[in-house]
Order: sequence, then C-alpha cells, then structure tokens
Amino acid sequence: MSALTRIGHFIGGEVTDSHDGATMPSVDPTSRAAWAEVARGSAKDVDRAVTSAREAFDAGPWPRMTQNERSALLHRFADMLLGHADELALLDTRDMGRPLSLTRANDVVRSAANLRFFADDARLAADVSLPGHPGHHIYTRHEPAGVVAAVSPWNFPLMQATWKIAPALAYGNTVVLKPAEQSPASATRLAELAVEAGLPPGVLNVVHGTGPAGAGEALVSHEGVDLVTFTGETRTGEAVMRAAADGVRAVSFELGGKGASIVFADADLDRAVSVAADAAFSNAGQICLAGSRLLVERSVYGRVVDLLVEKARHLRLGDPREPRTEVGPLSSQEHHAKVTGHLRRAAGEGAVLLAGQAPDGWWVAPTVVVDAPSDAAICREEVFGPVLTVHPFDTEEEAVHAANATRYGLSAMVFTSRLARAHRVAGQLRAGNVWVNCFWVRDLRAPFGGFGRSGIGREGGGHSREFFTEAKTVVMDVG
Repeated sequence: MSALTRIGHFIGGEVTDSHDGATMPSVDPTSRAAWAEVARGSAKDVDRAVTSAREAFDAGPWPRMTQNERSALLHRFADMLLGHADELALLDTRDMGRPLSLTRANDVVRSAANLRFFADDARLAADVSLPGHPGHHIYTRHEPAGVVAAVSPWNFPLMQATWKIAPALAYGNTVVLKPAEQSPASATRLAELAVEAGLPPGVLNVVHGTGPAGAGEALVSHEGVDLVTFTGETRTGEAVMRAAADGVRAVSFELGGKGASIVFADADLDRAVSVAADAAFSNAGQICLAGSRLLVERSVYGRVVDLLVEKARHLRLGDPREPRTEVGPLSSQEHHAKVTGHLRRAAGEGAVLLAGQAPDGWWVAPTVVVDAPSDAAICREEVFGPVLTVHPFDTEEEAVHAANATRYGLSAMVFTSRLARAHRVAGQLRAGNVWVNCFWVRDLRAPFGGFGRSGIGREGGGHSREFFTEAKTVVMDVG
C-alpha cells in the first residue's frame, strides 16, 4: 500500500498540523480505501485560524486595498485555479467520486468563474448619494463586515467553497473555511494557490475536522467570527443557527431540497425526460437542487415513465476517473447506507423500483420509483441519491398543490409549450429557483436561495454584497 497523502490545515499562510496532532482519513469512494491522512482540527486550531483572520482584517492590507487592487488579485487567483485544473479536479474526484470529466470541465471552470464574477461585481458596485436635504450631503457606504466563517459541503467541494469565499474576499473580508470532512483535499490546495496568487497571509484560512463537537461547531460559535455562511443538511443548519445566535452573528444558509418537476402533456416529452433525468441522476443525485419528484400529467404518464427507465438504465456507472463514466459511487459508506435504506423502505411501503444493476461497492443504480404513497418517506425526505419518484396528476391545480406539499422550497421545474401556463405555474411554485424547460442554468447576478426549510437569505450579485458588507449611512453638514 502506498503512503497516504498528508493534508494539513492552512493558517496564516502556511500548511500546519493540528495542535494535538490528531488526524482523520479521507476515503476514496471508488476503492473504499483511505488515500489521505487529514489534520483533524479542534477548538484550538479554530482559534488559531480565527485569530489569523482577525489580525489580517484588523491590521492587514486586504480590507484597505482599493477595490481595483483586490479584484486584480482575485482574477490572478482564478488564473491559478485554471492553471492547476487537472490537479484540483482529481482531488475532488478522489474525495467524493464525482466523475473526473465533470470536476475538470465543469467544477474547476465554474470555480474560477465565481472568483472572476465577484471580483468584477465588487469593482462595479456603486454606493448612492441621497439628495433633497439642503445643507446636508447624505450618502451610503458598504464596508467589509469582518471575519467570515464559511462551512461548505462535500457534493461539489471546490465549486461550493469558491461560491462562499469569492464574494467574502471580493468585498474585503477575511475567511476561515471549514470544508466537509468527506472532501477536504481541494480546500487546502485552494488556500495555497490564493497565497501564490498574492493574497496576504491570513486572508484565507482552512481548518479541517468534524462538525458537532468538532472544528465546525467551534468555528460557527467563535466570538471572533462576524458572519456565518453554511451549505448543508437542514438539521445541521438548525444546529449552526443555534450556535451562531450567541453573539448575534448574521447567517446565510443554503439547506436541503426536495425539488418537484411538473411535466404537462403539451411539453416536448423527449426533452423533458432528458432534462428531468439529468436533474435527478447527475452527480449520482447528490445535488441540493435535484429534481427528485416528477409530477406527470396522466395522459402521458406511462410514456414518460418508460422513457425515464430507458434513460436511467443506459447511464454508464463506473470508475469516475474513466472518461465514459456518467455516474460515480456515492460519497461514503454512511451515505450509501442511507440511500439504499430509503429504497428498501419504499419497497416495503408498496412502491415499485425500476432500476438497472449497480457495480459492487458504493454505487446506486439510477432508480425510477412509481406507485409510492404520497406520504411515503421517499416522497417527503431528501434522499440525496440517484432516485426519482414519479406521480401522475390530472389538473394544473393538483400539480401545483403537490409540488408545494413539502417543507422544502429550493428548486422546481416546469415543462410545457404554453407560455401563459409557464409564467402562471412558475409564479405559483414556492421555490427559490424555478426552471422552465431547462435545468441548472445560472446567472450569478440572480438571487440564489430557498423557501421554507431550504435556507435563509439569498446570495448572488447584490444579495451577496448585502450579506458580506455592512451598509453605512453618512450624513454630513455642508451648510
């Protein structure tokens, strides 16, 4: 067995071990063997990282640079990511099993785009002058908020990390990033590249570890943290919110989802099935935005189910390093047990599972579930695997009601050829992101977030500016 790769924290511009020397394994879900030994952080490591970020904010050059200077460094940072794309992509693939073709061509490219977008958005953002008060000049300022605790998930490790750190850095904050313990590798390399690009030490720090009673809990409750941005499971978000409440820290959450897709009989069915299958099975269904519930008008229900099953059974499962692989393994043994447990329970509740064969290991075959009772757990809870439940409906009102019958509200899709219906239904769906005849098309200027238990707040464009800065009004007597 080859020696394990060592992955440390990144604090104050340097890779470092944990204060107590503790480590944890990072397991390759394809081989189901540890490939890296990762520093396991404690409250002392978090305190070191927050202190570094605090010093960099209070006395360092980063918040005091001109916006043009900061933006230029972030563009250089983006260049560094693209220059190390193969390395970064492989780190994410080894950590969580996402096909290498996607981590390379999509995730690294999108991560660089996140940095570039917020570098430019911050540079172009304008404050306002408020005339109409004789003898006084009133204007606004948006100033960096301070030290940001960023807790990112394992399903898109690099891309989700940059979605958080890009706006935080662009608006002049410093950051302590805590990546998911299942996917730590790209975060440390990301921070190293930031310093190589010219960001001052302490501006971006990384601490690895677990959540409850570990580095995650210590970070979001640290008195030196000003803001908390978190992406993850809803129950974890509730715990983070309780921890952040002590100290009245602002929070921005993207949490769970149970997205519904509505297919009307007038839709282009071939396209609807292709898009719905991608929304359900891409990244092995490990997407918060996944369209995991499909509602189909009854007159075309049978045809849609047949097309979906054919599509699902032709998806290529295998080693994520192979170029032809479309579906890799699930991220961990624990997660594999959760998803397969949902399927066994659904079968016990009367559902019919239509799926192909999966290789031995942590793969789950893309599965179409029909005849599941509407109150079955698989129809209500976030499965986070390649599982799509399909249900018939008779009227538009029935479809909208079923789509909204969830505690979540992150995403939804509508497939129809009728323009009036598309606008009408999109307006009635309680979801933060609604796609019509498409999926996952993003504009980083648009608000991103969810209704209900899918999150708190919005990020993207000006919404990120509002969260990552403190707005100030200045009133000056010029009479």
